[in-house]
Amino acid sequence: MAFPKEHEIHKRRFSRNLGVGLTLAAFIVLVFALTVAKVTGEGQMRQDNAAQTGGN
Repeated sequence: MAFPKEHEIHKRRFSRNLGVGLTLAAFIVLVFALTVAKVTGEGQMRQDNAAQTGGN
């Protein structure tokens, strides 16, 4: 029993789904990178502020 030939609409749908998936993955990576940068920068700002005021 052979598999039926894949219809052309399935190929187009797959390429569209792949594009949406890659766009979603890029957005997730961007949000993660911004989160890491914000957390790292916030810790650095606290250290700078403590050094300037002489406090902890």
